[in-house]
Amino acid sequence: MKEFLYLIRFPNLLLVMLSQALVQASLLSPSIDWSRVLEQGFLLLTLSTVCVAAAGYIINDYYDIKIDAINKPERVVVGKTIRRRPAMFTHMVLSFIGIALGLWLAVPVGLINLGAVLLLWGYSARLKKIMLIGNVVIALLSASMLLVVAVYADTLNKITISYAVFAFLISLIREIIKDVEDVKGDESFDCRTLPIVVGLRKTKYVLYPIIAAFQAFLLLVVFHPVTTTGFDVYMLALVLLPSVWLVIRLVRADRKRDFTYLSNVCKVIMLCGILSMLLMN
Repeated sequence: MKEFLYLIRFPNLLLVMLSQALVQASLLSPSIDWSRVLEQGFLLLTLSTVCVAAAGYIINDYYDIKIDAINKPERVVVGKTIRRRPAMFTHMVLSFIGIALGLWLAVPVGLINLGAVLLLWGYSARLKKIMLIGNVVIALLSASMLLVVAVYADTLNKITISYAVFAFLISLIREIIKDVEDVKGDESFDCRTLPIVVGLRKTKYVLYPIIAAFQAFLLLVVFHPVTTTGFDVYMLALVLLPSVWLVIRLVRADRKRDFTYLSNVCKVIMLCGILSMLLMN
């Protein structure tokens, strides 16, 4: 069970559930209303999203056995403690459940889940090996995780879109950093990720303007007249300042452990940004 929970990245799935619960309870309500999180339709929506995400993690590990044996040998699960055929079968079952539940809830939700399943399969099989394409795909899927809640509720608004943009940008930054972290294994299997194609220095030159755009977006949100003082202080202290620290550490980063640290900083920024939904009302 422990190995299976690692395979489906259970902590990441908890973050997905938390993110969608905050969208439902805060962004789509005039005031914070946790009772909306217990609605049957929303619970099934979250279940469908979690199934799709878990299936994506499994198929990614399925295709990455040899690469992970170099980059993260201690974390290899598929082909080691869980055989490849049961892993693929579990991926197919979870994908089917995610799509079927989505279609049962609403056709647009089902189509979003279907698109996510296809993109995750394409990402694992091919797209992740193409410079920047794989990074953008994962960033888009991170944004869709939030947007699908608003699509189901038929109440897509500017605030939800803003958080989707936030998720897209920080996910894109983290995915590029992870490519630098995993460059040794990726290079051994002919992947054409950004750091392999252009090198470490030029990869940083790509990251700097993306991080700058992320910070500019944060400032735009903070200085928007709709936001409250508490929200603004929170975003400046727990999201913007860590992103400045990210740049400072990125300048000096040149080893695998440096980029592992930067990836974790991005996780913290993402979590803090998501929790800020509690202050939107």
